[in-house]
Amino acid sequence: MLASYSGSGWAWLLFSLATVGTWGLYGIFLHSGQMAMFDANNGRYKAFLFVGIAYLLTAVIAPLVILFRNGATFEFPAKGVALSLAAGILGAAGAFCALAAFGAGGSPSVVMSIIFAGAPIINAVVAISLNPPAGGLSALRLPFVLGILLAALGGFMVTVYKPTPGTKTPVVDKPSIETSGD
Repeated sequence: MLASYSGSGWAWLLFSLATVGTWGLYGIFLHSGQMAMFDANNGRYKAFLFVGIAYLLTAVIAPLVILFRNGATFEFPAKGVALSLAAGILGAAGAFCALAAFGAGGSPSVVMSIIFAGAPIINAVVAISLNPPAGGLSALRLPFVLGILLAALGGFMVTVYKPTPGTKTPVVDKPSIETSGD
């Protein structure tokens, strides 16, 4: 299945672009789901609950099926378990913080732009700190450094020059209960 694609040509780029697409839509659907709960106080928590259910379906059940189909052993080294759980907690905490940002008045176009401009900067700095390039920091090429600076500038510009919100149109109409006068 997915294992057959590992290391083959451009597959990594296709999977990366698929992630860009799904995560690019993530914030829009997350915010829309929160708003469609029609609960100003608890809508974000209700939406987050269903994000968790979606993770159960896609991140628990699907890998179990793949592991069984591949005849994998079910031996899990403690370090791998701990780091993987930490990654899951970070991902879930990030989703929760995005919902909190929406709840505090942030729009998906701005919140997600800041997240997706800032996250690569954090990723690059931490990854380079943990795995320095051969030759040290001086070996970093100028286009890489410029890319990091441009990501920071992009996040700043989106924050400062965000569009003025228009009139809000509900994504989903609130269901109504009609009673007949009979």
